[in-house]
Amino acid sequence: MATKQTIRDIQSLRGTRVFVRVDFNVPMDGATITEDTRIRAAVPTLQFLREAGAELVLASHLGRPKKGPTPDLSLGPIAKRLAELMGCEVDLAGDSIGDDVRTRAGALKPGGLLLLENVRFHPQEEANDSGFAKALIDDSGATVFVNDAFGTAHRAHASTAGVAPFVKQRVAGLLMEKEVHYLGLALASPPQPYVAIIGGAKVSDKITVIENLLPRVDSLLIGGGMAYTFFKAMGYNTAKSLVEEDKVSLAASLLEAGKGKILLPFDHVVASAFRADAETKTLPVTEIPENWMGLDIGPMTVEVFGKEIRKAALVLWNGPMGVFEMKPFAAGTFAVAQALAESKATTIVGGGDSVAAISESGLMNRITHVSTGGGASLEFLGGDVLPGVACLDEGETESQ
Repeated sequence: MATKQTIRDIQSLRGTRVFVRVDFNVPMDGATITEDTRIRAAVPTLQFLREAGAELVLASHLGRPKKGPTPDLSLGPIAKRLAELMGCEVDLAGDSIGDDVRTRAGALKPGGLLLLENVRFHPQEEANDSGFAKALIDDSGATVFVNDAFGTAHRAHASTAGVAPFVKQRVAGLLMEKEVHYLGLALASPPQPYVAIIGGAKVSDKITVIENLLPRVDSLLIGGGMAYTFFKAMGYNTAKSLVEEDKVSLAASLLEAGKGKILLPFDHVVASAFRADAETKTLPVTEIPENWMGLDIGPMTVEVFGKEIRKAALVLWNGPMGVFEMKPFAAGTFAVAQALAESKATTIVGGGDSVAAISESGLMNRITHVSTGGGASLEFLGGDVLPGVACLDEGETESQ
């Protein structure tokens, strides 16, 4: 299969100005970063470029500013945290284009870092305006574009894809390379047995992923709220559980297409209300009291799913098994996380909620690859072409 060139393919970087698109869109509580995984994930690429003597101009977005510059969405706290992680000074520009950027970028020395202010302070960023994309490159003085922001690779924005025509080289960073490698493994010649675990609230969010994975996997384990749309298609009483009525017929067709592969929960934790203090019962999935709702998989399902995971060579997990944010309904999700951690398989976790569960369970370092891209990983696994990957220079073709 064709690969993309990476920062390793550039022969000499000393004194080269490099425009690096990173994904520093991290959760914030005011000016406090509450979770810095995405910043940490960019460090290997930035260290590689610094040690090679490149001059680095970094671009990222934060949040969804709609009316220009918003102090609460400044990258100031990000620059401070990045400096701590890198062990060096990180200069912060007052904007992402303009005189201040030209001055600060022009003063960079080999190994120096300049972080541009939030690119989404300009509406032209999300509009993929070519004039804005050209200004990002012209004002930074960059001749090489490095995309290391897999989390935004599914967006055709100015800083993720629009800048590509205005530089001499366009390559992937180490994080982007890793993301494409492992998620690509889940689609192209995956090792067998191959088990995919799909959860989350809605079938509609995962339709293309399920359809794309079904021909490739040996087992597809389904949990979370989306399971109840499948149960409705099977004629089960779902009471007040989450059901997408307009997707029931689709669920029925997926069950038909996935005969012998799709595995649904056998038991579930049901509650009298969508509250942490609600009355709960663990019952077979064929049973649910009227006006109650299913909010987690049960222990029998955990055992069966665990057996499937333990015999796999490759496991892909996207989406929680229940409402894990509430303690009474978290056991299923954390049990799946533990099963992945104990597995001898190559394990890949994608999707914001699954990543949060892995992080909360303290098992992050026992998973082969934890994707930084929620929407991007879903679109990639669904078979879509990601603009932020497609715009990069082609590498050599891998032999199959």
